[in-house]
Parts: sequence; structure tokens; C-alpha cells
Amino acid sequence: MSAARENDRGRDGNVIGGDAHLYGPTVQAHDVQGGIHIQAPPPSRPPTPRQLLPVPAHFTDRVEEHAALDRLFTGRADGGLFEGRADGAAAQSLIVVNGPAGIGKTTFVTRWLRTHESAFPDGQLYADLRGHVASVPADPGEILGQFLRGFGISSVPGDLAEQASLWRSVTANLRIAVMLDNAFTAAQIRPLLPGGSGGLVVVTSRHRLTGLGMDGAEFHRLGSLGAAAGMELFIRGAGADRVASELSAVRQIVSLCAGLPLAVCLASARLAARPGQPVAALAAALTPDQDRLAVLEVEGEGTVQNALDASYAVLGPEPARLYRALGVLPVPTFDMRTAAAACAEPPPWAERRLGELVEANMLENIGPDTYRFHDLVRVHAHDRATATRTATDRERTERRVTDWYLRTATEAQQRITPIQFTLPRVYAYADHLPAPFDDDAGALGWLDSRRTHLMAVLRLAAERDWHATAWQLVDAMWPLFLRLRHYDLWIEAHRIGLAAARSDGDHEAERQMLNSGAIGLAAAGRTEEAVEWYTASLRAAREAGDRRDEGQARLGLGGCHFERGRFPEAVVDLDRAVETWTECGYPRGVALARILLGEIALAEQDLDRAVTSFTLARDGLLTVSDPHDAARALAFLGRALARAGDHPTGTAQLREALETFTASGALHWQARTLEMLGDSAREQGDDTAAGHLHAQALALYEVTSQADARRLR
Repeated sequence: MSAARENDRGRDGNVIGGDAHLYGPTVQAHDVQGGIHIQAPPPSRPPTPRQLLPVPAHFTDRVEEHAALDRLFTGRADGGLFEGRADGAAAQSLIVVNGPAGIGKTTFVTRWLRTHESAFPDGQLYADLRGHVASVPADPGEILGQFLRGFGISSVPGDLAEQASLWRSVTANLRIAVMLDNAFTAAQIRPLLPGGSGGLVVVTSRHRLTGLGMDGAEFHRLGSLGAAAGMELFIRGAGADRVASELSAVRQIVSLCAGLPLAVCLASARLAARPGQPVAALAAALTPDQDRLAVLEVEGEGTVQNALDASYAVLGPEPARLYRALGVLPVPTFDMRTAAAACAEPPPWAERRLGELVEANMLENIGPDTYRFHDLVRVHAHDRATATRTATDRERTERRVTDWYLRTATEAQQRITPIQFTLPRVYAYADHLPAPFDDDAGALGWLDSRRTHLMAVLRLAAERDWHATAWQLVDAMWPLFLRLRHYDLWIEAHRIGLAAARSDGDHEAERQMLNSGAIGLAAAGRTEEAVEWYTASLRAAREAGDRRDEGQARLGLGGCHFERGRFPEAVVDLDRAVETWTECGYPRGVALARILLGEIALAEQDLDRAVTSFTLARDGLLTVSDPHDAARALAFLGRALARAGDHPTGTAQLREALETFTASGALHWQARTLEMLGDSAREQGDDTAAGHLHAQALALYEVTSQADARRLR
């Protein structure tokens, strides 16, 4: 990767830092004699993925259903779970578990997979494909990115076909189980199938997905709970002593719930919340009425709607208010701060209300400070909000939460990349909650863990024509793209942000989106598109008379020409960038352009010119207090000196740069420096040291850049 891919966007021109949350090789030395051998541990591997959701405490029965899945997996009816074929090879299996909404597919499959966890030593992965919301099902690329990152692949290609190919390669020799929950179509599933023959994929869906039969799928339709199992589930939730004298009414309630676990659990929770209510009164309350929503009907029965209405009716006014507010949000999960922002209340209030909703089985707690609706409950919560609140009220809730994400992402951006130029922010509401992080690693972790939420509120902002909010969200997400290289999200976000900036009539924001989007396109290998974006940015900068942005566009174009091997064109653009930035007084930009000019000189074997360019670049970057990019210039300077024959000085400078990158966690630049050290060792005739250094670099590239890994191989 050239320095062009390390360019900052907008005003500042250069990528800052790297993967600050990772640590690679460490180099320490005093006197050096003889050959250079650098010992460094390989990059730490992530833990084996164990992503399945927890199983509710009141899981009941399903013994025959478990046995049915065992038979589908093994292909034989007489046991021998996971024995494999007679020839000793393991056969990958694809099983589709379908059934009506509320039947308990997710819980059932989770329990079955957890029972056989030892059969999948390389991991169990989980993804919600959001098929219950037909308008916004999960894109396969989003899920592939999630899975690949779960196996330590931080640099995920932007193209779906490349993502699927990499996924098959990573899993070719692994015994893993993959649970794809709430699938909508067969097309969602096919790119997510792992490679090799030792894995298992289990899909849950309200739809039959018969098209997957062409892919060798086996199908199992999950039935309702039997009367005895349904009664057991209800009694566990309501309490045996409470219902002992009214078992006939319990039997009636279970019948009205049509054997749906969700309805049974909600009904028992309602009874438990009203100690003085007879069981028979609850049975009467669950009698079907004439106003049930078609989307909540299950094969003609309206019991789920009734159970939800009854459970909602006994909520206190405050948890009911939160329930309705969460129902209008576009994010898949909630935490305490999201809930607080939605209702303009302090975090302790939100924490109490969330606990009350969990207790009433209206919300699921799926992890530390992480909650979600069951899909049917989400529909009901949205319906209650629509029925009881005006469109203005609902939009106010959406805007508060969107503002909270924007404000928090901006705080993360300012913490991680304080040297960045940041355009002004505009908030519709002045509500402020404390940030959920207190250091750089926490800020980056928050951005990464909330990336699907940030994209969801970004899409919402674009849909609502909140143009300024939309492009500001993209700008605030910059450290996420810069450090973690989610190319698919990077490119999508900037397309949205560019359209929003143009609709907003903010020309400075438009140039910001063009520059930062072009960096993402170039880093993802879409050089031609990147040139188009940089060219548009250059044109816009000239029209606005913004010399600093003009230099940024020139730097980007020079980097693209360099990537394509067009050195003369690259030098022309980079010289113009230096001239422009010198005139407008931006020394950091001048230094960054000189790094690229030095790389071109190095590629052309003009070592004296390369040494001069890198020396000037490093001096300039140290003057403006940019240690990361000064270390980049130093690494290239060391390589140029080594190639010119001054191996001791060059090696020492490379090692000094490596120490800086190791301390900052810049994993990609650790790999680049190790590769250059290996090249220098080979030029000195030490093939053993060179092989060792290149192996270390390759191990790091496998995590950060598949393109560089292929090149080094």
C-alpha cells in the first residue's frame, strides 16, 4: 500500500495512526553485532467465536424436535451424532428450521447447538438477518464482514464476491456451526455458506426457503408446544403455587396461546405482575377480539396480539413510555444511553425502565447493557407508538437518538484523531449524556461495536431529509473507517454523505465527503472511482477558492497515479500540491506530499532524491507534532539509505520507526517496516533473517491487508 492510501481526508491530508488497539512485534536493542535478527511474537489471534445467544431459563421440552435435528444432521435415524460418513470425511450440513412467528425457532436452535458445542471446536457464529423486517433485511456483505472480523480479519474487501471467497478460504478447514437467524430469502444465505466439508449451517425463518433445496438443505418445520409442555412453561413463569387450584384455566390459556412459546411467556408474565388476578380472568382477557393486526396473526389465531396487548396494559406509565419510544427506533439493539436519549431522561431512569421491561418479558437482555425486542414485540411497540403518539412526537424521538449518536461519535472522533480538522456540528436538541468511553481504545471500540447502529441512524437521517445531520454523521465516523477499514460501510456512508451535503448546499462539507470517500475507494482498490471523486473535489475547491482543499485533491490524485504506475503524472500532481500548500501555509500537507514523492523516487531507483524527500518530510512532520507520519517518513528514509549501501544507518532507522509503530499499535505499518527490514537483510546476504522478517510481516498482513499478503507471498 502506498502513502496515498494513508491520506487523511478533508482539510488535513493524511491518515493518522493505525490499528491503535492492536499490538505487534516489539524491538529493543543496545549494541548490534553481526546479522540482524528481530524476534517478535505473531499477532494475537482473537478468541474462538462463541456468539450464540443465551437460552432462556424457562426453555421447555422439544425432545422430539431435538432428535429430529440430530437425524437431519447425521443422515441416519439410529443415532451416531456427528459420526460423519463411512469414508471418514465430514459432510457439511445445511438445515432450515422454519415456522410461524413466535413459535420459538431462535431459542430452539440455540439450545440444540449449545447442547453440541463440543462438535464445533473452531467456533459457533450467530447473525440476525432481520428477515422479519422485509424492507431492511441484512445485506450478506454486512454479515460476512461480521464473521470475518470474528476470525481476526480486520481488512475486509468491499466487493461481495471477494468477501464470500475470503470467507470460504478462511473456513475451508474449520469445524464450525453458523446460525443464520430470521432469514428472508435464499439469496441472503448462499454467500454466507462456509467453505470445506466439516461445518454446519442452521437457518431459521418464517418462510420455508424451499429454494435452498438446490443447495442440499434439509428442512424442519417447528411445531407448536404440546399442551403439557405449554402448561409446564406457563407454570414456571407464573409460579406453581399461584396456579395449583386453577389448572383448567391454565389449560385454557395455553390453548388460547396456540402453543406459541412467546404468547405463553407473555401471558404468564402478565399474571405474575398482578398477584390478585385469578387465572380465569387472564383466560378471559386472552379471548380473541376483532381488532388483531394481520401481521401478528399466526395461522388465523390472534392470541399473540392479545397477549402483547395484555402485557402492555399492565406496564406502568414510565416503562410504557420507553416501550413506545424504543418501538420507533431503527437500531437493532438498545443500551441504557439510547433509552435515556429516546425519552430525554437521565441514565438511571432508563436503567430502571429497561429492567421493568425485561421483567415483563417485553424486552430481551442479550448481553451487558444490551437489549432487543423479539421481532413480534418490536412490531407491537411500533404499533402502540403509532396509535398513541403523533408523527411529530415520533420524529422527535428519532431525532433525539440520532443527535445522541452524532454527539457521541463526534466525541470519539475528537479523542482518537485530535489533529483532524472537524466541520461544525448542528444539533436539534441540547440533551447531553456522558460518553460511554474514557480513552482512545474505548472510543474506537464504541464506534466499532455501534457501526450498524450508526449506519441505521445515518440511513434514517437521509430518509428524513436531515441533510446536515447525515453528512455530519459520516464525518464523525471517520476514525472507524480510518482505523478499521470497513470498506463496504466506508463507501456506502460517503455516498449518502455526499448526496446529503449537496442537498444541504454546504460546499465545504461536499468537498470533505469527496476527499474522505475517495480515500476509501482507493483503499478498496477502486482507483478509477477514486480519481473521479478527487477530480470532482479539485473542481469544487477551485470554484470555492479553497487552496488547502485543492492541495488535498492534488495529493489524492498523485497517490492514485502512483498506484497505477503513472509516475510522471503523479509527480506533476504532487509538485502542485507542494506548491499550493506552501503558498497557503500548510506545512504538514507539504511534508505528506514529500513522502509520496520520495516513494516515487525510490521506485525509480533515484536514491539521492528519495533520501532528500524523506528527510525533508520527516523534519516537517516532527515540527508539526505528527509522530506517526514522521515515523512513516523515517521508515522509508531507512529503506532508501539501506538500498544506497548504508545498511547500519538504514537498519537502525527502520528499527526506530518499528518501535514507534509498535507502541502506537499501527499494525499495517509494523508489517510494512518488517518487510523493508527483510528486504534489507536479503540484500546483505542474510537469507535466514530475511525469511524470518518476511514471515512476521506476512502474519501481520493476513490480519490487516489481504492484498499485501498476496503480494508478499
